[in-house]
Amino acid sequence: MDDLGHLCDDGYAGLMLDRDRNDDDRDVLSWLVEAEILPRLMLAHSRPARTVPVAPLHDPEALAAVLLHPGAFDLDTAVEALLGCGLSLDSLLLDILAPAAKRLGTMWEEDTCDFLAVTEGLGRLQALTRRLCAGMERSAAPSGRSILLMPCPGETHVYGLSILASFFRESGWEVTNLGHSDADAVELLSSGWYDMLGLSLSCDVCAPALQTLVPALRRASRNPSLFVLVGGPYFARTGADPATFGADAYAPDAWSAPGLAEAMLDRPALAC
Repeated sequence: MDDLGHLCDDGYAGLMLDRDRNDDDRDVLSWLVEAEILPRLMLAHSRPARTVPVAPLHDPEALAAVLLHPGAFDLDTAVEALLGCGLSLDSLLLDILAPAAKRLGTMWEEDTCDFLAVTEGLGRLQALTRRLCAGMERSAAPSGRSILLMPCPGETHVYGLSILASFFRESGWEVTNLGHSDADAVELLSSGWYDMLGLSLSCDVCAPALQTLVPALRRASRNPSLFVLVGGPYFARTGADPATFGADAYAPDAWSAPGLAEAMLDRPALAC
């Protein structure tokens, strides 16, 4: 309370006596807010936020709820606890992180969560995914094969492509991921060499765009034998034949995609 002692000094008391009685309460309140309350609030909010520990996350729903939490939290420790209990990195990525991202997207589409909260949650999830995948990508031996990954035009769900890219890199592939890029796929395919093109489709409304996109990208490709792999929730949900989109195969998940892609590329060699 020593820092409030100046409120009762002689100069301040004399000033109060000279003022009109009707203005006393308003002026004193204004002075207290400006000189005492606001500085204290600014000081309090300048301190680092306390990190909230997170309980072990065994399902995507729990992770999605944590990602939408407005404050700081210790997500890394919770994830390390899962890995420490024997959960593989593959299972963590495919069975918990990827479905959690899908859940966030569904909440946004259903208008049960606002766009800013979902964007922040996905940002946290993507940062965590990059940290988890960095180690396994560095240990991969180059295979000499390359793939261009991209979402169907109009798609907003691109988190799955980042996980898919990591699995291809772990298998030694050189990966170009256009998930968050404005680069022109036609220009890339016509100027560089890619063994494979991977396309992701989530929303039914974007399906017609994919049907016209694949033939155009094949024509632009510098590789006349470009293989096209498709995946995403649309194909899992509808069971659509990839051939109707001009593609060569469908990959049901990121874990199996590199092996399927390698088998597709090895098939012509075996036939000879």
